[in-house]
Amino acid sequence: MFNTPLAITPAKAEMVMAALADRFGITKLFRANGDAVAMSEFGFDDSDDAIPDRYYDVVAGVAIIPITGTLVQKSGYMRPVCGMTGYDGIRANLSMALEDDGVQAIMLDIDSGGGEVAGCFDLVDAIYNARGRKPIWAVLSECAYSAAYAIASAADRIIVPRTGGTGSVGVICAHVDFSKALAKEGVTVTMIHYGDRKADGSEYVPLSDAALARFQADVDAMGELFVATVARNRNLSAAKVRDTQATTFLGADGVEIGFADAVMAPDEAFRSLLAELG
Repeated sequence: MFNTPLAITPAKAEMVMAALADRFGITKLFRANGDAVAMSEFGFDDSDDAIPDRYYDVVAGVAIIPITGTLVQKSGYMRPVCGMTGYDGIRANLSMALEDDGVQAIMLDIDSGGGEVAGCFDLVDAIYNARGRKPIWAVLSECAYSAAYAIASAADRIIVPRTGGTGSVGVICAHVDFSKALAKEGVTVTMIHYGDRKADGSEYVPLSDAALARFQADVDAMGELFVATVARNRNLSAAKVRDTQATTFLGADGVEIGFADAVMAPDEAFRSLLAELG
C-alpha cells in the first residue's frame, strides 16, 4: 500500500487507507490539497469520543443495510469495506434496526456474488426468525447469488431488477495439486504428519479417492442445508430448489422459478416499500 506504485482510483485508495487506519495508528487522513478525509464516509467514526448511534442509513423510516461484494464470516466492520461485507456486521445492523424506534422497515440492499459458508446460515436463520417484527425486504442492485441469495431468501420479499440475478443455490470447493509441477522442477515435498487424514487436501500431494469422497460428503451436506433453507424461506419444495442445480436466473426468470417476487429497479422497489408502510 505504501512506497510502491499502485493502479487504483483515489477514492478506492482512500477507502483502503480508512480500513487500515486503526492498524497503523492513523487518526486523520488528508488529501494532497490539504483537505481532511471524513472517515465517516467509509463507515468509520472519525470523532474523538463519539460512537455513532447507527451504522446504517435511515430514509423515511426504512433502515438500509448494505450487503455488497464478497461475503465473509467476520470483517470486524459494520459496513462493507474494501469490497467485502461481514456477516457479523449484517447481524449487528439487523439487531439494532429491529430495536430502533425510528425504523419501521428494513431493506437489505444486496449486490453480491456470495462468499463464505461459515456463518452464513446462522445469519439467514436470524433474518428468517425476525420476520413479522418489521417488514424486511431484499432489494437487489444488481445480483444476489449463492450466499448472498441465501440471505435474500430470508427476507419477506425479494425484488430484482431486469438485469439482476438470483440463484446459484450450491456449494463449491476447489483443490489444487502442485505435485507434478514441483516434481518437474526437481522439488520434493515430504508431508510429515500424525493422523492418517491430517494431510488430506494438501496442495503438495495428489488428492486420494478417500479424501475426495470425504470432502464431497461435506460439500453435499452443506449443499443440502442450502437447499432446505431456501425451500423453507421461499415456501418451495426442496426438490424444486435442488433441481435448479445451482443455476442463476436473470430478472423475471427468477420470479418465474420462485426465487424472487417482483422485477423492479431499486428506486422503484424502495418507493413500493414506502407505499406499503403507508
